[in-house]
Amino acid sequence: MTISSSDSTPLFCYRHPDRETMLRCARCERPICAECAVLTPTGYRCKECVRGQQKAFETALWRDYPVALLLSMGLSLGGSFIAGALGFFTIFIAPIIGVLISEAVRWAVGKRRSRALFRLAAVGAAAGAFPLLGLHFIGVMAALGAGGGLGGLWGLLWMGLYAFLVTSTTFYRLSGIQIR
Repeated sequence: MTISSSDSTPLFCYRHPDRETMLRCARCERPICAECAVLTPTGYRCKECVRGQQKAFETALWRDYPVALLLSMGLSLGGSFIAGALGFFTIFIAPIIGVLISEAVRWAVGKRRSRALFRLAAVGAAAGAFPLLGLHFIGVMAALGAGGGLGGLWGLLWMGLYAFLVTSTTFYRLSGIQIR
């Protein structure tokens, strides 16, 4: 954090000229207000400097997007069969499958990175979990319609939990820590 010197000249935010400030961007030295300041490990920076730094790390190619989507979808679908057979143990299996999906995607795209790539892999993981989730939902609705009660509700619960855990694990494992 760089603070203005004690001279009598007031500083105004470069994006909000009506806001007086004493804070400067640690990279470009422009005056920034509290709304424009982004805390980074090396001090406060303006949003433009942070955005420019993040773009330097986006290296994904156009072909990485369909690869990530299809691979995560297929692996998640296969994992949903495993998790569907294990019931309660889905709590432990789903995060492991999410890690496997994220590492397979990372390997398949050559460790290239992009925020959109991470999101697309997570969408693929969720889409792969939905077929069995949908089948369990249809089974529960059919049982309710036939007056059979809520017998398949546990299966629906475990598949919903699988979908949530595998999707979130895949996304967070791929994206890592990011400065917003």
